[in-house]
Amino acid sequence: MAEAQPQGTGPQGTGKAAGGRSAQLAHTGLRSGWTTGACATAASTAAYTALLSGEFPDPVTITLPKGQTPSFALAVEELSPGRSAAMAGVVKDAGDDPDVTHGALVRATVRALPAGSGVVFKAGPGVGTVTRPGLPLDVGEPAINPVPRQLMREHLAQVAARYGGGAGAAADVEVEISVDHGEEIARSTWNPRLGILGGLSILGTTGIVVPYSCSAWIDSIRRGVDVARAAGRRHVAGCTGSTSEKVAVALHHLPEDALLDMGDFAGAVLKYIRRHPVERLTICGGFAKLSKLAAGHLDLHSARSQVDKGFLAELARRGGADEALAGAVAEANTGLAALQLCSAAGVPLGDLVAATARDESLAVLRGAPVAVDVICIDRAGMVVGRAEPRGPGDAGQGSPQG
Repeated sequence: MAEAQPQGTGPQGTGKAAGGRSAQLAHTGLRSGWTTGACATAASTAAYTALLSGEFPDPVTITLPKGQTPSFALAVEELSPGRSAAMAGVVKDAGDDPDVTHGALVRATVRALPAGSGVVFKAGPGVGTVTRPGLPLDVGEPAINPVPRQLMREHLAQVAARYGGGAGAAADVEVEISVDHGEEIARSTWNPRLGILGGLSILGTTGIVVPYSCSAWIDSIRRGVDVARAAGRRHVAGCTGSTSEKVAVALHHLPEDALLDMGDFAGAVLKYIRRHPVERLTICGGFAKLSKLAAGHLDLHSARSQVDKGFLAELARRGGADEALAGAVAEANTGLAALQLCSAAGVPLGDLVAATARDESLAVLRGAPVAVDVICIDRAGMVVGRAEPRGPGDAGQGSPQG
């Protein structure tokens, strides 16, 4: 299990409690945990260290994208004769989040490759392989997402520099990530439907699992709005995660106490701001999640709402798509795949989703004096759709809910 939890009042470990995401997590009283990507990074770092030095660091400390330095105890370790390979494993601790991978053993086996090979990732038992387009990885690739891959590359390069030749030394290794019982666990996820076969995905953009108790998190959203209003903020942003938060800050230069970690609870933000208005609300999130809001869903969690490709096809028609393209959108593997199809054809599906999500939001606000704008992003944080601010007198389509 991980030996340490993020320090401070929230997942960012800032110690700030005045407002923003850190204060929201502190308000819930829930314990954060670690992603499979963080566990894989810790395990691969320990294994490569043993491969070069003959000794496993235990605990092994890594640095996450936002600067936290958690330490992980090794659950298993094995160094093959002649140091041809090294394996280390970490048990995932998801904190208080009801994560199906909580308690799973994430293993990394590292083998040396010829100079110039770089880091090559391989799916071991319990880690899936991508078999359909529309995901951030090519077909045939192990389901190890881009951010965990980059985090592992960085840590392996540091190990290479420490033990293998000084600054600039390259890590030329095969990294096989496996998860005990991962194929069985994956049956409780959306992986099979998305065409990720054989096991789980190795995920995580921050390395930290933010726990969600619906009642606690919705209450924290309300407290976040209260803090922003008390500070005199006239513009707040409801963001689905850390990547969308960065985009909102970059575009609107908002202070921390104007940021709401909306997560999947778009309805909670809208209904509370309906009763406690601010002048402007920016909603920023991933294209797929905001397509659900555009379709009228107020809970954006994958277990409670899905991307409606038929709805996206209808939006594409409104944007000028012919029937062949609309049919392809309706049959797309993921929302991202639908977006890519439309982008290639010059159909502004991202803007259409943003505008429709904005109008649905205004319908939920029921005439409250709040102007709403929407920003859709892709997994890399690139803006793929925007809808300019619109107030209650200009609401388009969408019907009141809740």
